[in-house]
Amino acid sequence: QVQLVESGGGLVQPGGSLRLSCAASGFTFSNYAMSWYRQAPGKERELVAGFSTTGGRTMYADSIKGRFTISRDNAKNTVDLQMNSLKPEDTAVYYCNARTGVINYWGKGTLVTVSS
Repeated sequence: QVQLVESGGGLVQPGGSLRLSCAASGFTFSNYAMSWYRQAPGKERELVAGFSTTGGRTMYADSIKGRFTISRDNAKNTVDLQMNSLKPEDTAVYYCNARTGVINYWGKGTLVTVSS
């Protein structure tokens, strides 16, 4: 059974940091491109950061460049998102995604709220 389980969300003040983690199981993790998406209230889901290939270069949305860092550990089947200098506009549900070809897996998401 495929599972993507996100953790690490919560309430943080502007300027603060959070580290999200996604634990994957039920598929061959190293064969999948891994990404983080987010969906803010009333907005469409958008790509935040990801690996363009199963282990290759990373890509970041312009809105978070220089503040967020994605990393993956193929030995532990995890992909993390380190988020620094958080802003209120980063408030959203953050989703982990695994993709290969036409196959897409999604986690249930973790809520990040940036507010004073």
